[in-house]
Amino acid sequence: MLSLIAVLVAIVALLAALGHAGYLAMLNSAATKRAGGSPVVQYVRSRWAIAGVTTAGALLSLLLTSGGNFADVLAILLAAGSGGTAVKAIQSTQEKYRTGG
Repeated sequence: MLSLIAVLVAIVALLAALGHAGYLAMLNSAATKRAGGSPVVQYVRSRWAIAGVTTAGALLSLLLTSGGNFADVLAILLAAGSGGTAVKAIQSTQEKYRTGG
């Protein structure tokens, strides 16, 4: 049962991390096509490290789920940290560049 929980948490964390990386890629693509988009491109460049670390952490947690109970607990903790950080990072990016009302 613990292994199933660890796998589910790791998959959710991986989806969150990949979602953050995908959002940064879309934002970067839109900014490079727009005149005056260089500040956004610089911001996106500064956020790639966070996206990479959270994705790597989520992948590592998914690999840890193939171990025993102790590895499953570590996988849950790592996945929760990676996923939570990715969600907070994407929320802060969205708040910074939210338009409309």
